[in-house]
Amino acid sequence: MKSDSSKLEARALAKHIRMSAHKARRVIDQIRGRSYEQALMILEFMPYRACYPILQLISSAAANAGHNLKINKTNLFISEAKVDEGAVLKRFQPRAQGRGYPIHKPTCHITIILKKKN
Repeated sequence: MKSDSSKLEARALAKHIRMSAHKARRVIDQIRGRSYEQALMILEFMPYRACYPILQLISSAAANAGHNLKINKTNLFISEAKVDEGAVLKRFQPRAQGRGYPIHKPTCHITIILKKKN
């Protein structure tokens, strides 16, 4: 029988982030499996735009763990982090001779799951 400690996880989900999933995955791959504090440090100093929403999301998941599960933030690690593609906003840019040039503005959904270290 599984113990209850394996079920203790805090999650946070951000939907419709205006950024391509490919660019967000580049950052997520760097922090997957790391401790909460280590992930914050890495995100603080990476030069990518995707770092800020991911940093907010990790902080939110840690707050969920602290409030709902009474787990200390120092005992958390990122057990699962994934980025899924969201809806694409389709726009048109005017071009010469009455033509329209399609512009695709991608979005993504980011999921972070934190668990307690054993």
